[in-house]
Amino acid sequence: MAAPSFQANDRDAELIRRVCSGEHDAFYELVRPYERGIYFAAMGVLNNPADAEDVAQETVLKAFRALPNFRFEAKFSTWIIQIAINESRMRLRKDRKHLYDSTDAEREDEEGDYRPKDLADWREIPSEELQRRELRDALKSALDSLAPKYREVLVLRDVQHVNIAETAKILGITEASVKTRLLRARLQMREALAPGIDGSWITGRDEYKKVRPWS
Repeated sequence: MAAPSFQANDRDAELIRRVCSGEHDAFYELVRPYERGIYFAAMGVLNNPADAEDVAQETVLKAFRALPNFRFEAKFSTWIIQIAINESRMRLRKDRKHLYDSTDAEREDEEGDYRPKDLADWREIPSEELQRRELRDALKSALDSLAPKYREVLVLRDVQHVNIAETAKILGITEASVKTRLLRARLQMREALAPGIDGSWITGRDEYKKVRPWS
């Protein structure tokens, strides 16, 4: 499934103008390209399809109500994804307090909370291997195992391809924290998907390959 585009364009500005002028039906055209992105963002925090669907619907409704206050200080896509993230976090705090991990970069210690077993990068596992059913299941299990602060960064950067600056804005953290969390998320994914020695794994062709996340 292709990730949604988050590129700015004049289309959004025109549709926002039409909606704010009373042409409310135009809102559905405005939000349609970002529906999957909203859902994926919610899944990145909640890791529950039913909850993510509820949050996606709540996000769209909240965005519609708040649209007259949109000031074009950020892309519309960034703004609405930020609403989805915030709504997801509020639900997580309310329903699953024991699973919630604070994402306040100023209050948390980004150092020392995770030590990788090796330095390989989950993205470098051969794509033909990831197509296998057992590895697709392993991918889901690996995502499930991530703490919310790592999963939400991984989904925004590696699934939706949101850039670092916009990811930082959406999550309300620094760009440095985005990079740190993303690296740790990728390392944890790598360990869960293809544990090996010194960053190696079997490709299925009796070969080994070694990668590094900064390569």
